[in-house]
Amino acid sequence: MQAVAGIGLRAPHLAEVARDRPETGFLEIHAENYLAGSPALQTVERLRQDYEFSIHAVGLSLGSSDGLDEAHLARVVQLVKRLEPTLVSEHLSWSVFGGRYFNDLLPLPYTDEALAVVVRNMQRLQDALGRQVAIENPSCYLGFAQSTLNEPAFLAELVRRSGCGLLLDVNNIVVTAHNLRLDPRQWLNLPGEAISEYHLAGHAVNDADGQPILIDDHGSRVGEGVWALFGEVVQRFGARPTLIEWDTDLPALDVLLDEAARADATVSMAGRHAACAA
Repeated sequence: MQAVAGIGLRAPHLAEVARDRPETGFLEIHAENYLAGSPALQTVERLRQDYEFSIHAVGLSLGSSDGLDEAHLARVVQLVKRLEPTLVSEHLSWSVFGGRYFNDLLPLPYTDEALAVVVRNMQRLQDALGRQVAIENPSCYLGFAQSTLNEPAFLAELVRRSGCGLLLDVNNIVVTAHNLRLDPRQWLNLPGEAISEYHLAGHAVNDADGQPILIDDHGSRVGEGVWALFGEVVQRFGARPTLIEWDTDLPALDVLLDEAARADATVSMAGRHAACAA
């Protein structure tokens, strides 16, 4: 896949994209929305003839100590083999325990024990798919006292042990760094060769007893602080396929395409700056 920007394909825009075939670098779908045969999946299959695709899973629960749900895994594997996307990704999180599913991406302590669980589950996922899967850094609202590693170190060790890739979500870095009072440039120490994709999204600002808390809601244009950090990320690691995520208060399709165009322009500018500095 070329290092260009694409958009998340959401249900309200499916018919419009199928009709007009707008120009964009690639389309991303959430796996769990297409696990059952449906007219929507048939439309996506037709679009696959004209667009490169990324499949982003949200329910495999790679942090679950119970291991992966084999029935759910089999459905995801079937979808990936059916669509043959260029990129496949999941989250550094958990959402299943004791057979009960939670409607959220829940955080992990960054410990050796948690790392072993994620490595085991990631290897199972990659073996089932027969391909590398990228794992996305989460947005965090609290830290665990038990953590013995910071997030970049945890991710780097996960890459080393499992052979997985990284999906670097720049908005999530900004959200996590603000909420936990961390330096976002810590994430610039990640193994760049493992990064296969970037994500960009908007976030909300909530007030908690006079303290602003950033919420990763994917409900607005990408913030200026995220654009600024994205420029640094591209200068550090280089261009990668970049996705504009928007999941709540979905705007007109043209707004998403405009954000993707800005992402492409930011990548070009960062590349020029990196060349001048060399």
